[in-house]
Amino acid sequence: MQLLVGLGNPGNKYEATRHNIGFRFVDVLAEDQGLRFAAAPRFQGETAEWQTGKHRVLLVKPQTFMNNSGECVGQLARYYDVPTSDIFVVYDDLDLAAGKFRMRTGGGHGGHNGLRSINQHLPDAEYHRLKIGIGRPPAGQEVTPWVLGKADATDREHEARIFAALLREMPTVLDGNLALAGNHMHLHLKDQ
Repeated sequence: MQLLVGLGNPGNKYEATRHNIGFRFVDVLAEDQGLRFAAAPRFQGETAEWQTGKHRVLLVKPQTFMNNSGECVGQLARYYDVPTSDIFVVYDDLDLAAGKFRMRTGGGHGGHNGLRSINQHLPDAEYHRLKIGIGRPPAGQEVTPWVLGKADATDREHEARIFAALLREMPTVLDGNLALAGNHMHLHLKDQ
């Protein structure tokens, strides 16, 4: 079993915000694969099971609000005995420009409260991070209203391109070949 976690905040109010890019990605993946999310109150989340060629993957949307995402992820990892090396987290990154993505394994939380919480609830931080850029707010604008603001049309175009590339590369990503998948995605995005 692997966990593919999209980070976001629950509720209609947050659906279209920059901060909810992780939720939107797992929603797009579920739709693409004909899957439906179901409430998993025991784990404070919503889940959908996806059987790929060689992987059994649990898609996860924590319903704890971003700052407590680790409560859901930690409980699921313990229940299903999932090592951190089989956990993939998709989230928004302020330090990447909109339209950019980066994949890496391990590291700190970089000021992202969802990751901070996950790091507190897992035995180590060696899970895989799929970071989708949202860019920083214009000079003089606060960060919180920016991340909780609605993604504009250009942001959504970038997002759609990254999601399409990620959908194509998910089998490679789930095999743990993040560098290889990243190179393929980079080429796909450049071609479009």
